[in-house]
Amino acid sequence: MTEQESVNSESVQGEKGTINSHEWVDLGLSVKWATCNVGASSPSDYGDYYAWGETTTKATYTRRNCKTRNKIFGDIAPDSQYDAARVIWGGTWRLPTESEMFELLDKSTWTWATQDGHNGYCVTGPNGNSIFLPLPGFRNGKLLDDENECGYYWTSSYKECDDTSGPSCSLIDFAIMMMYGEIGYWGRTIRPVTE
Repeated sequence: MTEQESVNSESVQGEKGTINSHEWVDLGLSVKWATCNVGASSPSDYGDYYAWGETTTKATYTRRNCKTRNKIFGDIAPDSQYDAARVIWGGTWRLPTESEMFELLDKSTWTWATQDGHNGYCVTGPNGNSIFLPLPGFRNGKLLDDENECGYYWTSSYKECDDTSGPSCSLIDFAIMMMYGEIGYWGRTIRPVTE
């Protein structure tokens, strides 16, 4: 049985729990955050890379092989066929919305950290619980760019770019925390949320 076919199973122990064997932490925000990226075996692991709105990985990330290129979306979170977190992890897991990512950026304390050789941030929510977000860079064609220097995490929200249109992406850099429209065919990582 694949994770897609698995029955939704949830275990809750205080401010932590699991859904379909994937752990979440309550940071005291509007949603609970997963402790790992999709495809990761530990919190410091980068996990897998996805083009926006796609649910499978691939060897190269190009404009030509992007299945969602030139498709206009408002928010893909309600549409599970485009939400890799929902398709792969099942249950109530999904991509965070832009407002949920803003909430994580604005209402949490971000502390630079290194875990298992990967740079990233310890993100502590208002209630004192925390998650680790590594800096996995992004995939452009076959290349892995900005590894261990920048973190790029997809949200479910569509947002215009300067020269092209694309989804909203959160950029986590050494000193900059910002949201902006990003090229949808590049491979980015996903940190799921649940209600």
